[in-house]
This record gives sequence, C-alpha cells and structure tokens, in this order.
Amino acid sequence: MEGPDYNGGPPHGRGAHALRPARACRAGAPPVEPRTHAQLTTPNQYSLPVFVTTFMVLSMKLCQIFGVREYISNVYRNVSVSESVAVSYTISSKLFSIVDNKIENNRKRTLKSASYHEETIKVKSIFERLLLQLPSTVAAFALKSKLLDTSAVRNLAQKLFESTVFNFEELNGGNNSEVPIKCIIAENHFLIPPHSRFHCGNVIEQCQKLKGKKFDILIADPPWWNKYIRRLKCANDKLSYSMMYNEDIASIPVKDLLSENCLVAVWCTNAPSNIDAVKNLIFPKWGVEYITTWYWLKLTVDLKPVCAFGSGCKKQPFERVILGKVGNVKDIPHSKMIVSVPSALHSHKPPLLDILSPFVNTENSQTLELFARYLLPNTTSVGFEPLKWQHISLFEEIT
Repeated sequence: MEGPDYNGGPPHGRGAHALRPARACRAGAPPVEPRTHAQLTTPNQYSLPVFVTTFMVLSMKLCQIFGVREYISNVYRNVSVSESVAVSYTISSKLFSIVDNKIENNRKRTLKSASYHEETIKVKSIFERLLLQLPSTVAAFALKSKLLDTSAVRNLAQKLFESTVFNFEELNGGNNSEVPIKCIIAENHFLIPPHSRFHCGNVIEQCQKLKGKKFDILIADPPWWNKYIRRLKCANDKLSYSMMYNEDIASIPVKDLLSENCLVAVWCTNAPSNIDAVKNLIFPKWGVEYITTWYWLKLTVDLKPVCAFGSGCKKQPFERVILGKVGNVKDIPHSKMIVSVPSALHSHKPPLLDILSPFVNTENSQTLELFARYLLPNTTSVGFEPLKWQHISLFEEIT
C-alpha cells in the first residue's frame, strides 16, 4: 500500500521537511464505500440530521437531496492518525445551522415586483413539488435541531475563512493509500482523502504541468468577475479570492486533459453574461459540447430557501451547474435540481463527484477539479486553495 507523498516549493518560507505526514496509514482499514441513493421512508425516520445528510431521488426524477455532512462523514471514516489508531471525522454541524427569519418579509416584497423568469418558475415549481412529498414532521424536527443562530453561524464561518489562509503556492502532493489520513503541513493538521492529489498555484500553470494525464470528469468553480467580491477583497486583504475574466477562464489548457469520453460540470453565477460565456466561449475553447443546466437549491434547516425567489436579475436561492461533454456519456437528466442545506463557508459548494460519476462510462473514473477549496477521493484538485477546507479546525470527531 502506498502512503502519502508531498512535493513542491517551501510553504511559508519553510523547507520541504516542514511538510510531513502526521501518522502513517493504518493497514487493513476498510475502504470508503460509495454512497447510494435511498428512497424516502417513514416520517419517524426522517429528522433533520437525516434530511441534511441523505440522498433522495424523488419519483419525478427531477430533484435530488444531497447530504454534504454524511458524504464527508463517509469519506473521513477511520482516518489513520497512527499505526494503530483510527479516528472518524465529519465537518462541524454548526456550519449548517442556517435559519433566516427575514425570508418571509423579502418574499412579500418580491411578489409585488416584476414577474419571475421562466427559469426561476421552473426551479420554484420543482421545489414546491418536493415539499409536497416530504412528511410534515420534517420541518418541526429541523427547528428543534438548530444549533446556533444565524449571526453566530456567520461569525464562525468568517473566523474559519480567515484562519485558514495559507500560502502553499507550488506545493503538490497527495494520498495514494486506500484510507484517509491526518497529516501535518507547515505545522498545521489537515485531513487528506484516499486516492487524492493536490496542486497548489495558478490554475493555468498547474494544468500545464498535468500534460499527458487524462480525466473522465472535470469540475470547475471559476472565480467569476464580481463587483461585490471586488469590494470585499479591497476591504479585507485576507480574502484570497482572485477573480478572472471570461476570456481568461476559456484560456485554461484543459482540452488535452479530457478523456475521449468526458463529463464536464462548471459552476456558474446567474449572470446572463457568464452563462452565455460558458456555452459560447469557454466550452468551445475547451472542446466541450453543451448538454444541459442543473440547479443547486439552497435551503435553511427549516426547509425554506435561503432567500426569496427573485424576479428579474435579483438574487436567487439557487446556483447553476452547466454540464457539457466530450465524446459519449450516459443520458443526462435535463434541468435536474440538487437540494441541500449549504455550509456557511464562503463558496463552499456541495461535492458533485458521486452525483456525476454514474453518468460516465468508465469504472474508477478520474476527476479533475479546478479552483478547488477541498479535496475528494479519486480527484486531482487544482488551485490556490485546495487544502483550505481540509484544515482540522473545520472538523469534529465522531464518537
């Protein structure tokens, strides 16, 4: 069994020896089992922890509830921390305690304004059908399970965001073993999933270094140019968000990294200019054919959208994933909606790996994720911050 390996330039000015495994991998630990879909059972079995952490495919085939915390719990089950000790971790539950009491008032004002876009009506309709299929007891359980008020959650997320700013540029490494590990990088502890690699630095430069490799799935969460983020960055130099113009994103040299049959997923804002750029600029430059658009609907723990559905170009409670392909992939459902309680961490998207993998024709598919802020099994993660949400401060032990 191969263990962790690390390479790259000195983080924070320290030499390569500042980067070392905290513990060796424990032989014989059970591999992480892939998640499966589960049908909705009885109301008594469906409290908030299950709602937040369980896959559910509705009979209409348009909506899938995705559990971020359960996915992470499965990935970091039996983390090797020494030759004889394994500990299981999950991401802090406090980060998902999101309740917004202002939603109802915002909704009343919005309904008096201009009509909804057809796309917004479609997402709203799927959500309303979802609510009809959920037991009435789910929301009550959700409210009882609230851990922090919204302001406390936001303060915690901001603290974690600022405390996990690291300069690991040009650092690369990974975990080739069958089990997740806990390791030390520049005197900080991180969790590294099995069969994962990371390349820290400029995405264009790091992709050039991957020349010769092929990937069956590509996931990208580009830092779209955004005036609001620009103002935040000017006000707080700890925000390491580096925005890119659409032409720069299109110039990322991924075309030769995609296998002959590859599924591509790009997170995109709801700005029409960015949506158009993905379909008519970025995908063509990457050699990718557009398939469809999926939506990620973000709910509070009491099963309400994180903000009201907006009219016109107003803020929406959903984000979109634009899907494309190279060659042949399995039939992709159109306009599918993924539903989850989001993490309060900035730009912390739900992992798409298990959702996308069934649609590629390759067993043990290899994934490339661009602009990553966390690591996934069987994935090469590229960007300035692929280790950001791997820091041990974000996790809690499962007892």
